[in-house]
Amino acid sequence: MSDTTVKLVLASASPRRLSLLEQAGLVPDLLNPVDIEEIQGKRETPRALSLRLAIEKAKAARDAPIVKALGTSNFVLAADTVVAVGRRIIPKPSSPEEARRGLQLLSGRSHKVWTSICLIPPSGTVKSRVVDTRVRFKRLTREDIDSYLETREWRDKAGGYAIQGRAEVFVRNLNGSYSGVVGLPLYETVSLLQGAGYPVHFNWMMRVGE
Repeated sequence: MSDTTVKLVLASASPRRLSLLEQAGLVPDLLNPVDIEEIQGKRETPRALSLRLAIEKAKAARDAPIVKALGTSNFVLAADTVVAVGRRIIPKPSSPEEARRGLQLLSGRSHKVWTSICLIPPSGTVKSRVVDTRVRFKRLTREDIDSYLETREWRDKAGGYAIQGRAEVFVRNLNGSYSGVVGLPLYETVSLLQGAGYPVHFNWMMRVGE
């Protein structure tokens, strides 16, 4: 497979995931976000939900006409992040009130952030990794929550917060992958791409001096 013919497709509309990928020296040839139903199954754990959604996103993107039009040498990458306290998932809030309830639940306690990545290389073999990170918040005051809601950073964020933004001041400790909490665990993502034959270092060299 020629290094110049392979295409990297990111199945996400998240500017955070795109930024992280670019931070790793990788620029997707195509952004192809997909719309899937993100409903937790009756007995589905947060980890299982994250993995299932990442795989479903990757498969939906792979089958999209715009991706098929690129040819047969596509690497399709997708990810999904789930924030949970125990088995209770803190969803992406749809309103300030829902964001407030999530922050109140996270206040003063530890929670898990599960980020799953799925890669479908040209061979068609589905490859995946699940990364879990434990995050502990300080006890949040009413002023902490009120002022954070005013920033509107909580919008479209799993758990209702952005660790790469002002919410980082709430974090007492973190055990795991910081980039995984942001939305794309870089070590695991690059390892998965390299293991599947994607020319990571070739892309690095091609972009030297940019």
